[in-house]
Amino acid sequence: MQMNRRRLLAAGAGGAVALGAPGISFAASRPQLTHGVQSGDVSDRGAVVWTRADRASQMRVELATRPDFKRARTITGPALTEASDFTGKLRLQGLTPGTTYHYRISAHGDQCSAPLAGSFTTAPAEPRDIRFQWSGDLAGQGWGINPDLGGYRIFDTMAASEPDFFLCSGDYIYADNPIAAEVVQPDGTVWRNVTTEGKSKVAETLQEFRAQFQYNLIDDNLRDYLAKVPMVNQWDDHEVVNNWYPGEILDLPQYTEKNVDVLAARARQAFAEYTPGAVGLPGSDRIYRKIAYGPLMDLFVLDMRTYKDANGPNNAPEGGRLLGDEQRAWLKAELSASTATWKIIAADLPIGLIIGDGTNIYEGIAQRDNGAPLGRESDIADVLAHCRAGGIRNLVWLTADVHYTAAHHYSPDRATFQDFDPFWEFVSGPLNAGSFGPGRLDNTFGPQVVFQKPPPAANTNPAVGYQFFGEVVIDAETEVCEVTLKDLDGNSLFTQAIDPVA
Repeated sequence: MQMNRRRLLAAGAGGAVALGAPGISFAASRPQLTHGVQSGDVSDRGAVVWTRADRASQMRVELATRPDFKRARTITGPALTEASDFTGKLRLQGLTPGTTYHYRISAHGDQCSAPLAGSFTTAPAEPRDIRFQWSGDLAGQGWGINPDLGGYRIFDTMAASEPDFFLCSGDYIYADNPIAAEVVQPDGTVWRNVTTEGKSKVAETLQEFRAQFQYNLIDDNLRDYLAKVPMVNQWDDHEVVNNWYPGEILDLPQYTEKNVDVLAARARQAFAEYTPGAVGLPGSDRIYRKIAYGPLMDLFVLDMRTYKDANGPNNAPEGGRLLGDEQRAWLKAELSASTATWKIIAADLPIGLIIGDGTNIYEGIAQRDNGAPLGRESDIADVLAHCRAGGIRNLVWLTADVHYTAAHHYSPDRATFQDFDPFWEFVSGPLNAGSFGPGRLDNTFGPQVVFQKPPPAANTNPAVGYQFFGEVVIDAETEVCEVTLKDLDGNSLFTQAIDPVA
């Protein structure tokens, strides 16, 4: 797909200056929507729609069940002001389950912008086939939008399946990875990147974090995909800085702001402004949440960053912080209350893979001892034991983070800790970043590698093809959950059909 230069220049402008008081005085010239339209957190009766304008204006949404917008209703959205970087999102409520909606968004001042259109389908009230995709890691390790390759073409591949929604498992931006115009590779070939001023250094200010999202939305493939496919976002480390945790003080020379809590607060605001979900709307301050998707599936979106303890040996016998007490209690209560056949858990960190952050320092859930649950493993053990005691079945864990794709089966028959029922964890990604792996597994929960596809070398660039996404299909008649791991070109690498357990 050719990158459209006119759209690149418009979308890459970033940081437009409002004329007059935000939300009150509008520019006389025609406003423009700069970064497309999106929808997110779609449920049976609700959804969120998003856009960004180039100046202070008013968001207006037309909503219809027909693509020609006959009998559309018009809804006035929020003022798009400098305070939110001219982004805005509107929560739609009272929708009909199992219905495809078409929406058009425009920005209104003294004049009206050209509208941009999108669509989404609400979750069903009755059993219906479900298809969704997941992955993570976009513009990492300096591999950005390459016009020679058609940009982020994996999204063009993903769109062909017409999924109900896309779960972004984190690292949707790389706030700590600047994008240079060229990257000279070991064989002498040159990788070219589209560049912007806002992506030329690590993000420290709020405006620099916003610029990370603006950069990705320059890409035609991503914008076109998000106009047709609702997104569910969670965050991981690179939304802030590599391997971050609350309370961390950086010793990196490229940062003048060393306090990670300050960076995380700015990153969280930009995340709320630039992702199309409910996060940041009134009453929706948490990143962790449940999205009910009909009788066949509930999606539990976790936050494994906000409450995490410091990276270290991760071997405290009394346990460590991963989910935090409130989120862990919420997850257990929601799992107990769920009547859906499948409980899909969106985790931004894999369970059994050992992820280091230095000598005897661990960034992830597992360490290397293969023993009883220690440190952050205790949170996982508590949730799994709760599910076994309560007869909560049919858990599937989805994650990204490690930059290769894999299928792991966990069983108490192989585990040191045995108070849980067997379950699957599937790993996918990156979308457009350097590829790495494979990682080693800790045996606390008895994981077994059933499939994995790592790259031939660390930081393999996206042109080589080791970019991955996963696809989940739940059959309405049989209730079988089928998970397929796919590559950049849409080839199926591995498929696992999982029968529901009553």
